[in-house]
Amino acid sequence: MMKKTILAAVAVLAMVSAASAANMIDNCEVTGEKGSMKIDKPAQPGQLTLETNLPAPIWYNGDTPESIKDGMEYCMAAEIAWRAGLDKVKLVPVEWDALIAGQTHDFDLAMSEISITDERKKVHDFSTAYFNSDIGVLTKSDAPVDAMTIKKAKIGVQQATTGAAFVTDKLGVAAPQVYPDSGSMFAALTAGQIDVAMTDTSIVLAQEVQGGGKLKVVGQYKTGETYGAIYPKGNPNNATIDKIISAMVADGTMAKLSGKYLAAAWGKDPATIAYFNP
Repeated sequence: MMKKTILAAVAVLAMVSAASAANMIDNCEVTGEKGSMKIDKPAQPGQLTLETNLPAPIWYNGDTPESIKDGMEYCMAAEIAWRAGLDKVKLVPVEWDALIAGQTHDFDLAMSEISITDERKKVHDFSTAYFNSDIGVLTKSDAPVDAMTIKKAKIGVQQATTGAAFVTDKLGVAAPQVYPDSGSMFAALTAGQIDVAMTDTSIVLAQEVQGGGKLKVVGQYKTGETYGAIYPKGNPNNATIDKIISAMVADGTMAKLSGKYLAAAWGKDPATIAYFNP
């Protein structure tokens, strides 16, 4: 009798374990109903093809597509895939300029902390907004700036970003140092080649954590920006994926992901960071 009881208990545990595994994509726990809003013709059968620009710590945890199994936007994509009736996420790294210019192909959506702008809407279809972001000011911890001294600092920006436009158009900096990606911009800051790196507050907060105490977000500028996913222009699946993202916002999934990956990693509320006036 005892042997039968033990075997029954093992069987129950196995079923529980299998059920848990069935609700995971990589290291992302998916909570919606699988296939509740199916897409019929993804870019590649059986998977959600996701483009992004790396590195993007906390949003995509890892250095290569093969090593990335979770992160804020990666797990967003996992949840979208699940609700769309797909079993996996295929992460494709792309160059930022090519992504923003609409030069990439054969993907279902792109998420790379992309601010929605009227200019970009001419090239892409955007999802509903899923995150609010302003422009943050990242410096070396031992060489901070303030709202006045930043005007004389050597500022670095990433090419073709809203941060780059803000620095030239709003701060009036005629010739900021321009970098092709955020990784090279942050490396230049660490090496002392620039005094300030400016891009979305969410991105510089993540870099502050990665900097091991050597970097600090000293301020931010209010811009009212929001992030959205980029869709291939005119793709028939766009409306369905948009409904999934809207449902994730409404049912608290986005807030849960934000708490798990962003607030916990940053250790601070972005609202507590001082706002500079341009």
